[in-house]
Amino acid sequence: MTLQILLNLVIGMVWMLLHDEWNMLTFTIGYLIGMIFIFALRRFFPGRFYGIKIWSIIKLLLLFNIELVKSSLVVIGQITRPKLNIQPGIFKLETKLKSDWEIIMLTNMLALTPGSAVLEIAPKEGIMYIHAMDVAEFKQSIVRTKDLFEEAIIEVMR
Repeated sequence: MTLQILLNLVIGMVWMLLHDEWNMLTFTIGYLIGMIFIFALRRFFPGRFYGIKIWSIIKLLLLFNIELVKSSLVVIGQITRPKLNIQPGIFKLETKLKSDWEIIMLTNMLALTPGSAVLEIAPKEGIMYIHAMDVAEFKQSIVRTKDLFEEAIIEVMR
């Protein structure tokens, strides 16, 4: 994958040099043309085409932003009620992620979404203890969010 990226950068630079214009637009056009060439010749490179990994990263970032907005709206709805009717609590979640980086990424994404905080991680057992602002309302959404994040993280990291 690193070889593909470096080759694509070289193709973008050569394109820019051949056009005798040193600006970002010329480089971007050359980079996109290089990406098409590398995609066409992908069977000659070891590993997968690096554009797939970039697309996976973009999807993970979009998924995180969507979940962040949705959970923020739920928390805003909870705290703007005239009477605060919440039941905070701690529950256990199991994860299928194996490496430390994958678990750290999931933990940070869950901790950054409002209404939940990761208290403790047991990476060898694949268990996380999570504090939720309202266990009755948030537990199902946190589990669903965890499942979505796990799939996206696996796609990016493996």
